[in-house]
Amino acid sequence: MLDLSRRLLAGTALLACLPTMAQAQAADTLAITDVAAEAGGSDIVVLGFGQARQVQTLSNADITRLTPGTTAIKAISKLPGVNYQAADAFGAYEWSSRITLRGFNQNQLGFTLDGVPLGDMSYGNSNGLHISRAIISENTGGASVAQGSGALGTASTSNLGGTIEFTSVKPGDVFALVGSATYGSDATYRGFVRLESGDVTGNGLKGYLSYAYLKTDKWKGYGEQKQHQVNAKIVQDVGDRGSITAFFNFSDRREQDYQDLSLDLIDRLGYDNDNISNDFPLALQLAKIYANQNAGAGARPYPSLGTVFPAPYKTVDDVYFDAGGLRRDYLAGATFDGQLTEHLSLKLTGYYHDNHGQGVWYLPYTPTPGGAAISVRTTEYDIRRGGALGHIAYEAGANRLEIGGWYESNDFENARRFYGLADQATPSLPTLQYKKNPFFTQFDAKFDTQTMMYYVADKLALGDLTLSGGWNGYKVTNDATKIVGTLASGRIEAKDWFLPQAGALYRIGDSTEVFASFTQNMRAFTSAAVGGSPFATTQAGLDLIRSTLKPERSDTYEGGARFRMNGFQGSIAGYYVDFTNRLLSLPNGTGGAGNPTTLQNVGAVRNYGVEFTALYKVMPALSLLGSYSYNRSEYRDDVISAAFGSVGQIAIATKGKTVPDSPKHLLKGEIVYDDGMFLARVGADYMSKRYFSFLNDVSVKGRVIVDATIGYTFGDGALKGFAIEGSVTNLTDKKYVSTIGSNGFGASGDNQTLLAGAPRQVFVTVRHGF
Repeated sequence: MLDLSRRLLAGTALLACLPTMAQAQAADTLAITDVAAEAGGSDIVVLGFGQARQVQTLSNADITRLTPGTTAIKAISKLPGVNYQAADAFGAYEWSSRITLRGFNQNQLGFTLDGVPLGDMSYGNSNGLHISRAIISENTGGASVAQGSGALGTASTSNLGGTIEFTSVKPGDVFALVGSATYGSDATYRGFVRLESGDVTGNGLKGYLSYAYLKTDKWKGYGEQKQHQVNAKIVQDVGDRGSITAFFNFSDRREQDYQDLSLDLIDRLGYDNDNISNDFPLALQLAKIYANQNAGAGARPYPSLGTVFPAPYKTVDDVYFDAGGLRRDYLAGATFDGQLTEHLSLKLTGYYHDNHGQGVWYLPYTPTPGGAAISVRTTEYDIRRGGALGHIAYEAGANRLEIGGWYESNDFENARRFYGLADQATPSLPTLQYKKNPFFTQFDAKFDTQTMMYYVADKLALGDLTLSGGWNGYKVTNDATKIVGTLASGRIEAKDWFLPQAGALYRIGDSTEVFASFTQNMRAFTSAAVGGSPFATTQAGLDLIRSTLKPERSDTYEGGARFRMNGFQGSIAGYYVDFTNRLLSLPNGTGGAGNPTTLQNVGAVRNYGVEFTALYKVMPALSLLGSYSYNRSEYRDDVISAAFGSVGQIAIATKGKTVPDSPKHLLKGEIVYDDGMFLARVGADYMSKRYFSFLNDVSVKGRVIVDATIGYTFGDGALKGFAIEGSVTNLTDKKYVSTIGSNGFGASGDNQTLLAGAPRQVFVTVRHGF
């Protein structure tokens, strides 16, 4: 097997010879900064005029109106079709962070930063990282959401139901020092500083170096969440012909988890039930009673404790001692973006990502040999991936032709290990430190994933009518090598060299346009020892499904209209999605049990719905935003037993049922007043009922969440340029379930897979320079 450096050199050489290897922006997609400028620079952009599909964009100004440190992915939750969930105020707590679009869950979406792939941003990501680690929120230039399908060149192999593309801010032209400091509820401290070099040579060499720190106590239970981040970026203009850009981003995030809940736990113990990380003796007592229950009469190792849990606990899974997530990331890359001739342009990007992480869980199922009745179970992640992407475009007259592609090599190692604890009053291993010297390795596997993608996109302007179309194709080869354990080894491949896309846009005067599009997409298999991967099962399980397993596919039909006049913008979009070869990964037991999953193709899903959006600028400083979405996602087939037992027998009667975590109704609204000095913002978000079982027999009710911000920027005097802001999340202090599916979805019945939303929290920020 070639090592990673040789693969990267080979990929770069291929790019040099074939500049058709490409970047993640198709011909019919405006750059985020261009769209923002079209709408007035600092405005929220929600409509994406000029697009042949539903594309909406937020600017940096809108992202920075939220509490500093809030992930950009939370900012886009105001857009139609976006179902966003998190158990913390910042949306950065990854175990709880979830986003779905039009019924497609997070691992069926595509995410990029400046074109660089972020994978599917799921927890325990095997091929990328979350945006909250990839970039500091203040350095996010914009976020563009394609609710139905991404551009042809988007560097993603999980883009079934849409893409979210982030950009970073560009370095400023003048020397500047900008920063902010935030303090708030639950001992939250957050600081940010960015040093802008300005144009240091007079010929376009400029850059910035920035640092951010966040530390907050959990809003319930005991523990903390903290993060260090560094972003650096440098740009050199190449005359008026283009630029060369290089960036380096670092993140070290360590967070203690909140307890996963069920409806039963909420009823018995309340929304505030959490890990007992302040009471190690109680955790040991519960684990010892559990050991007694499983030992049987006459063989109980702790006879004095009996077999009955102390009130209010009824099972060993009612509460755990502690859990946490540790992630350290390095992301770097360089881009050449140039106008080679009057008609020919070229963009090339190379990138590298290194990640080391541990998901930590203190569990009673495996006692420490000769020590405590519990041990520390980790799921460990090590990613070393690199790639190259780019495009070459020819534009003359009414036609623009773009050809491009993407290559990535990803070496990923996934392991589950157990670390010992002493039988004493306090834990001998701190949660937020990386663990060493395990006493047992349950599994350790290496995965080599090779991705090759190309695309062709053409755009033709015929007066008021613009036609766009093309296709992409890719092959993803997944190789698994078992090092320790009984999980599967082998190879599986997803390949389709022709996935078409077509669209049309017709302008009616200066104020109205209608659009329609069709897109076909495929989702490649993932390489991991956990989750919905073909390898997260036994060798016998993989051998049973490998010859018949098919990649998921979607055909998306979309149409709509946009209108703007006298400060008002409005849009309506309707869609129909035929989703086939659906993969179902059923968890076996509780999340902590760590049993292999069961994966199989189980038929089709039909998604259809409509989205309305309206933005009205009452006056230059006052704007109103509202959006409504109706989505219906339903299974078209029952799950027929293949891997579960007798062939041809219905295992789960899902036909006609609603897909879990796909609310039918989303209603969002926002009022913003911002005259450059005084800022006031109030936003409300309604989400209807969500099911969290495939048979729809359990659900969480709908909720309305309100956030608000108020601030003042000093325009003169000694404080000129300084601003003070106050922000409140969950203004009405609503008790509700935010995240569902933290431990997956079961066929039926209650499941410990829910996370409570954060209560009302208040933050105060002093900032300067932005």
